[in-house]
Amino acid sequence: MEQRYSSELFERAVDEFSKLPGVGRKSALRLVLHLLRLDVGAVDGFANAVSQLRHEVNYCRVCHNISDDEVCQICASPSRDRTLICVVENIRDVMAVEATNQYHGLYHVLGGVISPLDGIGPADLEIQSLVERVAHGGVAEVILALSSTMEGDTTNFYISRKLSQYEGTKLSVLARGLSVNDELQYTDEVTLGRSIVNRVEFRS
Repeated sequence: MEQRYSSELFERAVDEFSKLPGVGRKSALRLVLHLLRLDVGAVDGFANAVSQLRHEVNYCRVCHNISDDEVCQICASPSRDRTLICVVENIRDVMAVEATNQYHGLYHVLGGVISPLDGIGPADLEIQSLVERVAHGGVAEVILALSSTMEGDTTNFYISRKLSQYEGTKLSVLARGLSVNDELQYTDEVTLGRSIVNRVEFRS
């Protein structure tokens, strides 16, 4: 294959950047040209930050959110309401809910939703660890904050069946201010905040 640029190192950098989601070759080219214009120290700092991110960021052993330590700052905070657990699909959803400033409990990141077509079953998600948290006691309410899709609803139903034996724990879902098929991470903060505050009891 003919080389596109006069530098193999430059071409390799463009190829690597173009592998990022949403970054085409033109965008990758702009990014690499920008890096070449920066001070060497700034580029080294950028490279070190990315490398350190991949090697040192952990997943919280309690809620599975990203963390610099074994337990994330949210789970470790004494100011959070430990009787509430908000169940979300992924880490971006934690960020979306936190941005509303309307929720002050804990989280549980499933790592996806049940989707047979994609080969994702209950065993592929962090559902059992959620059950264990509730079984441990002290959880007054589990908020099912999954996307309003068929896969999200299926996962809600499955979790509700697994938690049905714990009568002291209330199950709720976000108020349907969210449109059907909406993903949490793309919902504006005001709508999402209201959906959390006005959450309703889950009925299977």
